[in-house]
Amino acid sequence: MALPLSILDLAHIGEGETAADSFAASVALAQRAEELGYRRIWYAEHHNMASIASSATSVLIAHVAAHTRTIRLGAGGVMLPNHSPLTIAEQFGTLETLHPGRIDLGLGRAPGSDQQTMRALRRTHSAADTFPQDVLELQGYLTGESRIPGVDATPGKGTNVPLYILGSSLFGAQLAAALGLPYAFASHFAPAALEEAVEIYRQEFKPSAQLDRPHVIAALNVIAAETTEEAEEQFLASKRLRVSRFLGRGRTFTTEEADMILESPAGQQIVQMARYSAVGNPAEVKAYVDRFAEHARADELIVAFSATDRKAWMRSAELLAEVHGAGHPA
Repeated sequence: MALPLSILDLAHIGEGETAADSFAASVALAQRAEELGYRRIWYAEHHNMASIASSATSVLIAHVAAHTRTIRLGAGGVMLPNHSPLTIAEQFGTLETLHPGRIDLGLGRAPGSDQQTMRALRRTHSAADTFPQDVLELQGYLTGESRIPGVDATPGKGTNVPLYILGSSLFGAQLAAALGLPYAFASHFAPAALEEAVEIYRQEFKPSAQLDRPHVIAALNVIAAETTEEAEEQFLASKRLRVSRFLGRGRTFTTEEADMILESPAGQQIVQMARYSAVGNPAEVKAYVDRFAEHARADELIVAFSATDRKAWMRSAELLAEVHGAGHPA
């Protein structure tokens, strides 16, 4: 039986687009994904990035939830050290109250931003040190067993919004295992530690009230098209865009410049970030996705559709669901 498929919508703002265009595209993708049977869609918290529109993650989730009916929606993730646990419990308790049984809360400890933006967020360098305690405090608010005497989340208390630990290193794997929570690995852009992290998580997992057995969600990039050539063209465009975003420092490279940079050591590092990418016609993508699922020892796959063209982006979602079988919403 094919593993459940979910989507990581990076809410990108394409060339010539506005944030409003990005939001409209996210709604359209969610509506189509719901029809196709994808399990969930997650949005990630990023700040001070001109190409990503999901900075106010909970607000975007609320907007998409209001325009869909059944698909699960959530954060993949909220960077908890940027916030107080009580505030996040109230936000996601509100979402769960408005859309019962449809809300997920993935949690990460990275800044999701640069040093200057950290300062603007009023986040300190030591904020990540209390991440495990903050997760437990947040969990207490959502289960109705507050760890702070006399303080409850309203809304939030008793909503039991399910928590997920996100990671790209061994720390997240160990924490998810110790707390008995599902673990989502960001192998779509940080592939290096995938196998070791999953091994540690599965070995050290302790059952909890939320989860009785390990649950691994592994992320990968997907570009599916009618032909291999079309998919490869989209993949090259995606890599060129990454060069501009990561190395451009405000400037946009020509295709010739981007291709030269891709051959350099810095460019090859960017290429390696997308190591786990299923690119090709539907049969080729299905074969890759199946191999990756086995390699990652995954219980669920979450895919980021990497095509820069909006029509190709949506078509990837449709073709993958057709050949893999997205399953049914949880």
